[in-house]
Amino acid sequence: MPRQYPIERVRDIGVIAHIDAGKTTVSERILFYTGVSHKIGEVHEGDTIMDWMDQERERGITITSAATTCFWVPTYKSGDKNFEHRINLIDTPGHIDFTVEVKRSLRVLDGAVVVFDGVSGVEPQSETNWHYADDYKVPRICFINKLDRTGASFEDSLRSIRERLNPNAIEIQLPIGLEAEFKGIIDLLNLKAYSFEGEKGEKIVEIPIPENLKADAESRRHKLIEKIAETDEGLTTKYLEGKEISTEELKKALRKAALDVRLIPVLCGTALKNKGVQFVLDAVVDYLPAPTDLPAVKGQNPSTGEEIFRHADDNEPFAALAFKIAADPYVGSLTFFRIYSGSLKKGSYILNVTKNNQERVGRILRMHANKREEIEEIYAGDIGALVALKDTSTGDSLSDPERPIVLEKIEFPEPVISQKITPATRADQEKMGNALRRLAEEDPTFRVSGDAETGETIISGMGELHLEVLVERMKREFGVGTTVGRPQVAYRETITKESSAEGKYIRQSGGRGQYGHVKIRVKPLVRGEGFVFINAIKGGTVPQEFIPPIEKGVKEALERGTVAGYRLTDIEVTLYDGSYHEVDSSEAAFKIAGSMAVQEAAKLATPVILEPIMKVQTIVPVDFFGDITGDIASKRGTIMEITDRELVKVVNSEVPLSEMFGYATKLRSMTQGRGSFTMEFAKYDPVPKSIEKDIVEGKK
Repeated sequence: MPRQYPIERVRDIGVIAHIDAGKTTVSERILFYTGVSHKIGEVHEGDTIMDWMDQERERGITITSAATTCFWVPTYKSGDKNFEHRINLIDTPGHIDFTVEVKRSLRVLDGAVVVFDGVSGVEPQSETNWHYADDYKVPRICFINKLDRTGASFEDSLRSIRERLNPNAIEIQLPIGLEAEFKGIIDLLNLKAYSFEGEKGEKIVEIPIPENLKADAESRRHKLIEKIAETDEGLTTKYLEGKEISTEELKKALRKAALDVRLIPVLCGTALKNKGVQFVLDAVVDYLPAPTDLPAVKGQNPSTGEEIFRHADDNEPFAALAFKIAADPYVGSLTFFRIYSGSLKKGSYILNVTKNNQERVGRILRMHANKREEIEEIYAGDIGALVALKDTSTGDSLSDPERPIVLEKIEFPEPVISQKITPATRADQEKMGNALRRLAEEDPTFRVSGDAETGETIISGMGELHLEVLVERMKREFGVGTTVGRPQVAYRETITKESSAEGKYIRQSGGRGQYGHVKIRVKPLVRGEGFVFINAIKGGTVPQEFIPPIEKGVKEALERGTVAGYRLTDIEVTLYDGSYHEVDSSEAAFKIAGSMAVQEAAKLATPVILEPIMKVQTIVPVDFFGDITGDIASKRGTIMEITDRELVKVVNSEVPLSEMFGYATKLRSMTQGRGSFTMEFAKYDPVPKSIEKDIVEGKK
């Protein structure tokens, strides 16, 4: 089956935002205006297409990213099918506990629509998601939403984007009125005004620019032309010579600047009131990249380590990245993947390069949220799902078996919270193990481990809501009844100075003995750098075959910590000397010696316990401001910034996670149900000595 759309007319985009900025509402309008749905789903009514899980509809939040495909002819092309574009769309969660969904989606997407609440502007999660997009160099456009709400301000929101995210955000539209008076928008490139009429705002009608906005619109258009001209040498010359620059020339230059992330177009509207979303789709076509607009994807030859590249071309060897594993109740395990080069046919074979496993492609699906369409072939630049791959995980590279390539993996944050979980009945015991394994395959930030001393099962994740949702999914999707313990903080340990020690393991009990002897140095690393092992052995004092067992022993010892049994991190371990016995030395002996040495060295390096510190934003009515700041101080919190919004105070602070359990309930009672907060991981910091004693004794 030949490709239906030229790759130049394909867009792979994500919709990202802070929770409650209206991201899913924007996605639902996109599906309606592109004809995928004939009824607009509403978050508050629990009937959205993209939030299809029961829990998403009940809680009114996005939990898992949903992929769909739609088609769009730009409004200025009057329905000409020759200009129809295929848009592969992923709607991502806004809640920080599900940030993994955003990160892995941005890894495989070419562009992003960033949605902002017109009242709140830039919020903590929009900032986090923006930085993920920066990490992956994803071009983006901004949509300032909810301009119909009381307290909405286009200017304040735009200013917050420029000050906190990127100074090169440029408005290409202006709102006509605000709050209840919001009537339409002015397109600054064309200097034309539009309103949105019909029951669902489907009719775009050109209207005169209001007299009171003409001067401002002309002034802003002049600044916009100047900004765009600065990015293009030819336009700069034209501009300086006072020559007229056409709208087409401006759009072409703006597209190039947007693809290079030198300029970020800003649009405006209100998705809930059906104003402005069609122009967001136009901007996706005009200013976000086709797969061919981006550099060739870079990878490595798994055999030689040689750097190799793949271009977005159907004729190149197949190369793809698995970015999500999901359990589908009807077809089983689904592997979502993005194709960077080549094409894939049903019935062919692919190589999982990461695992070095060859698999047969049984069924290829194109997803529409939780619905699916079976297809025979899929091409470069597309996003699809494969059914029942045996051993594929998030981040695995898939390729042509004859031309393997390893693509850059996706790095995920470490869990910060843990809970004990036990099956409700004996019958649930076996089912629980299977359910936990399946959920851990889907979500790389969800970890399952066993406590060797107590035999208990421990689950770890990104926050209380994250674990609560997963436990609820076990009950609904897998029929597993469980009970969970009180959430526990994922503490860490580290060292604060350099030290050295030796580990000598000698056992003689008749016959061949055991001998392993190593000397190591440890030193602290910058917070967040993890673990580094350096082999500085010279002259063969320890044979090369014993180095990997030593490193393994070191890693196992770091997992146990030295102060309170928490994992040691941010530590550099250097193996610099040792000795061996020609007969008695073994891998097991050197592994134990490495473990002994690092434990001893860490004890001498003044170890401390680290605790996760959370970035907390609390929004409260002015009347309760004093109570809230006092409460934050009582939680060992540090207030970083206080800002004013319409009738409310916004308090940005950093608070230890251990002090935040139950905060939602307490905040509601302190503010008569009118306060709200969001929380995300910021960093690890040493705990005060007064608290460390409680942690060691298991009281905290």
